[in-house]
Amino acid sequence: MEQLIKKWKSPALLLTGLGLSSLGEFIYLVAINLLVLKMTGSAAAVAALWVIGPVTSILVNGWSGSIIDRSNKKRIMIITDIVRAIAVAIIPLLPSIWMIYTVLIVISVAKSFFTPTSTTYITAFIPQEQRKTFNSIRSLVSSGAFITGPAIAGMLFIIGSLEIAIYSNAILLGISAILIAFLPNIDIRNQAKEKFQIKSLLEDWRVVIRYGKKATYVMTIYSSFIVFDIFTMAMDSQEVVFTQRVIGLTEVEYSLLMSVTGIGYAAGGILVIFITRFLSIRALIGTGLFMLATGYLIYSLSTSFAMAATGFIILGFFFAFSNTGFNTFYQNNVPVEIMGRVTSIVSMLQSAVSVIFLLVIGFIGDLLPLRYTIITLSAISVVLAVFVIILISQPTKKVYFSEEKAV
Repeated sequence: MEQLIKKWKSPALLLTGLGLSSLGEFIYLVAINLLVLKMTGSAAAVAALWVIGPVTSILVNGWSGSIIDRSNKKRIMIITDIVRAIAVAIIPLLPSIWMIYTVLIVISVAKSFFTPTSTTYITAFIPQEQRKTFNSIRSLVSSGAFITGPAIAGMLFIIGSLEIAIYSNAILLGISAILIAFLPNIDIRNQAKEKFQIKSLLEDWRVVIRYGKKATYVMTIYSSFIVFDIFTMAMDSQEVVFTQRVIGLTEVEYSLLMSVTGIGYAAGGILVIFITRFLSIRALIGTGLFMLATGYLIYSLSTSFAMAATGFIILGFFFAFSNTGFNTFYQNNVPVEIMGRVTSIVSMLQSAVSVIFLLVIGFIGDLLPLRYTIITLSAISVVLAVFVIILISQPTKKVYFSEEKAV
């Protein structure tokens, strides 16, 4: 028992740090939207908040991976947490919306570094045979943050103010940085081997392209997940309009719909921790992705609250399955020494495609009934899920789903 506690002490510290960061982000997400709306009274000003992230990703992720792979991962995570904590803390003090947008860009840049760095750190730090369990617990932590974050934000609004909710995020980010500081340094041996230079950026792109050509199977599955994510994001972007104007739900029913979805996320996250040892990576990916697509399809065909809630509970429940399986597959197959570059460059491309796709969906939504658009996207998602299931079911590809470290 003592050995088990020691074995999971550092991973638990990492999970706690990542969990606090996620919790603060959900509290902050609610608060910053309301703060901007309060300052400007403009829906367009609030919508601009959602553009900052993807645009920053396009501008930063094309080169951030080159720095991440050549630098100390633990140090980057600590610095970006501290930068975000300071930046968030000064937001309530700013008198101008444009100053707030400038600070939000800084926060977004820091997050563009933190996310791929944490992925690389987890892969290097967590042994391959433990990754599936670690990822299942992390999915539960993320689901918990998704549920409790907005609830805590609402409570802070009642007993305090928007500013207090924003400050709480800064505090949680600061605590996350402190916890990460106690984690092992995984870069001690290789840190000084190679320094980043501007001229090496082009070569890094070539490295990623060469890897993509060499690992066609891995990148095909990875790309399929990304496309699936873009489709679901497009459906989510029209969620409020679809539920209220197409299905006919009231604001109270919509809030209740979000609550039952959160319950689905939590229930799925808890279950996957207990059954992950009995399910293969293939089973987690295939079951999770297909049921996610099924949930969206039911939602797209909904004509009542009950039907929409059924779809949302299903997709919320199986999110942890898909997320755990895919993250483990990605960590087990992408070399850790180039993972920062692969993650960053692909994220940049994903953001660029997402922005274009969202604009196209918005344009189509003005020309065609929204019901047809959502049904089409959900149907394509089902087809894509079946395509991935066929890919992962090939007997000759079994080695890609091994949970034991190759010798």
